[in-house]
This record gives sequence, structure tokens and C-alpha cells, in this order.
Amino acid sequence: GKGEIIIGGKSFILEAGQTIIMPASVPHAVIAVERFKMVLTMIKSN
Repeated sequence: GKGEIIIGGKSFILEAGQTIIMPASVPHAVIAVERFKMVLTMIKSN
């Protein structure tokens, strides 16, 4: 599938196998361009 990721007002189109880092402090959104699945991994610092 295909998804649009918006981070801080900047748009990125991601397809299968691609990755992106979304900083927690920056506004972000995920929009399905096509039906897709994603894995979200959150890493929390101490």
C-alpha cells in the first residue's frame, strides 16, 4: 500500500519497505493514499 505522512507541515509518500522517523514534539498525521499497514515503534528515553 501507500501512505502519506505529514510531519511539521511537510508531506512524505511512503510505500512498502520504507521507514520514517516522526519526532514526538512535532505535529504529525498519517493518511492512507491506498489501503496499507504500518508498524509504529516508540522509543522512550529516560
